[in-house]
Amino acid sequence: MTGGSLGLRTSSYGSLLLQQQIQQQQSPVSLLSNQSPAAAAVASRALLISRRPGKMMKDKERLVPWIFKVAGRTKVGMLFLCLVSAAVFVRVLYVGKGEDVQETDPAPNLSLHNRTTIDSGTPFLSRIEINSSPEYAQQHSVQNTSAPHFKGYVLPQGNPCENFAFPPPPADRKRIGPRPCPVCYLPVEQAIALMPNAPSYSPVLADLTYVHEERSSKTEFGGSDFGGYPSLKQRNESFDIKESMNVHCGFVRGTRPGHGTGFDIDDADLDDMEQCNGIVVASAIFGNFDLLRQPKNISEASEKNVCFFMFLDEETQEYMRNNSVLSGSKAGLWRIVLVRNLPYADPRRNGKIPKLLLHRLFPNARYSIWMDAKLELVVNPYQILERFLWRQNVSFAISKHYRRFDVFVEAEANKAAAKYDNASIDFQIDFYRKEDVPEGCVIIREHIPISNLFSCLWFNEVDRFTSRDQLSFSTVRDKLRSKVDWNVSMFLDCERRNFVVQGYHRDTLEHMAPPIIVIQRPRPPPPSPPPPVARSTPEQASSKRPPGRRGRGKRRNRKVAAGSTDT
Repeated sequence: MTGGSLGLRTSSYGSLLLQQQIQQQQSPVSLLSNQSPAAAAVASRALLISRRPGKMMKDKERLVPWIFKVAGRTKVGMLFLCLVSAAVFVRVLYVGKGEDVQETDPAPNLSLHNRTTIDSGTPFLSRIEINSSPEYAQQHSVQNTSAPHFKGYVLPQGNPCENFAFPPPPADRKRIGPRPCPVCYLPVEQAIALMPNAPSYSPVLADLTYVHEERSSKTEFGGSDFGGYPSLKQRNESFDIKESMNVHCGFVRGTRPGHGTGFDIDDADLDDMEQCNGIVVASAIFGNFDLLRQPKNISEASEKNVCFFMFLDEETQEYMRNNSVLSGSKAGLWRIVLVRNLPYADPRRNGKIPKLLLHRLFPNARYSIWMDAKLELVVNPYQILERFLWRQNVSFAISKHYRRFDVFVEAEANKAAAKYDNASIDFQIDFYRKEDVPEGCVIIREHIPISNLFSCLWFNEVDRFTSRDQLSFSTVRDKLRSKVDWNVSMFLDCERRNFVVQGYHRDTLEHMAPPIIVIQRPRPPPPSPPPPVARSTPEQASSKRPPGRRGRGKRRNRKVAAGSTDT
């Protein structure tokens, strides 16, 4: 082994063959000498062509020194630096925009299923459907959905309520008008077990706060000291749904709802209302307008866990105490709450405060069922919530009107019945359009931000216009559902009449004619049957003489008239 070979191996950092190829590239002439003259000529020409620099290479060699020569000047260098900075900024902006688009691209349609088991061991399917339309993703911001939400469920196969259908109406021509229809409820135990552990999803809106102003100036567009005086601009902005919103929602004054706000409630009652953190059933009687009706068919679990609150004014409370209906803070299942300093002169408008703003009076409640005082509850609240909210996977439910389906028809009916002055109704209808009309005597809802916002905006319309809440319902609903993927479930009026029995107002009952009392006298006993005829024996029959002619064989005596002679 020679020293040259040792140097070759130690300095090559590779194989011997690779080093030989490098040496051949460095001395191509030695290769040409070993070839024939013709082949050497062709190879030399190719070698010269390969070594000749290209045109682009020459331009690049000329361009680089020219750039350094020109860039040395002050003004040209500054201009060149600005151009480079602008190019870098545009590049960064384009890349950042592309990343944002990738992050906000809607996910494909998903249908996630997971199982929930109730106490009886019956499996129920839970389901979520994610809205993935590109238009919706571009128009609305995406809320953080990492928090758990109620995703709904479907009934298992074989459940009696799975394929429930309405039977045909009875063919009774004598009974016309609205009537109840069958509704398939789950047993109370199953309904309680299916109560969601997490709230429903509130699209876009996550944080809702309410306007508080001790001093508010009146505007030309209506309002009140209780609900404030929002301008027309504020009204329009309240329908622009955002992740965080601050809106008018009654109780604009005072320290908390019911304390110095104009709808004042004792602190002890307010504390009890704040302790209600599950389900609340509420009603109200103002102006001594109705009778106190007790709920029926309420299970022990509902009596223990469901809050039943009845709001009264001083006039109604005094009347009920004088008639021995009330003796304390409880009347049957109802927890009586006395309200002072009512903000409106109209008792019907005062009733809209607990009807539409229960989420403010019960800040910790999850679900609420509102019912007018003329109604009597006859179905367990858990069964009602399961049937009309949880099974439908909705957060707001109300019944349709049994007769009228047009806002304009409803307005004319209100004017015909003199329920409000015609000018105010006409002014309100000018803002609205043809839509559905609800029967607002029952409201079933979940207290989440989006449904709370709907109730606030609905109340603002009632506070601004007339107290007839049916007129403003469809307008508020349509404005909200045009912004977010949310809607109100409207069930049939006959279904509502299945779980509440509708009665008459107190004044109507007092003016009604007393019922006609029909006295039914006892019927006389039926006559006793005649005694049986005794039959005679053959011997007795032969011993009897057969009857003959009366007077036969005897001479009849006849009277002879005077002056007559025998011939």
